[in-house]
Amino acid sequence: MINKLLTLTFMALIFVLSSPSWSYDVAAAQAYGEMFANVKGAASGKNLHLLPADKLITRIKKQEPFVVLDIRTPRELSTIGVTLPGTLNIPLDQLFTPQSLGALPEDIPVYIMCQSGIRSTAAATALRHIGFSNIYVVKGGLKAMINYLGPKQAYAPLKPKVKK
Repeated sequence: MINKLLTLTFMALIFVLSSPSWSYDVAAAQAYGEMFANVKGAASGKNLHLLPADKLITRIKKQEPFVVLDIRTPRELSTIGVTLPGTLNIPLDQLFTPQSLGALPEDIPVYIMCQSGIRSTAAATALRHIGFSNIYVVKGGLKAMINYLGPKQAYAPLKPKVKK
């Protein structure tokens, strides 16, 4: 009797541990499956909302409406800051508070930037998952912007356009 009880307990434990539905959140997996369904082939970067540095510079020059969300830490910001008008500085560890989420516009693009693009990609995925559809990642982050512009231009203050 004890052997049968031990055998049944052991078999139940194996069943529970081997069942995939017990090892992850099925609803979350389905939601991410829908989010990434169109991420295929050459259009993957576009469908993941990755924006290369040169495209952001083009949009800045065209004076298109947008917000840059810099999610780097205060220490990182003290070394090199993004000086574009309308830049929001919200460190990643504070981004998902009601106050911070309320500061994000929903009617214009939000370009997320960090040092290299890794944190931005994670933050953008999470923001799109909770309902923000206007979120884009500056591919390669601040490093890509500096590499594209060159250090002299990247560190120069932004000057308004002068009409001739």
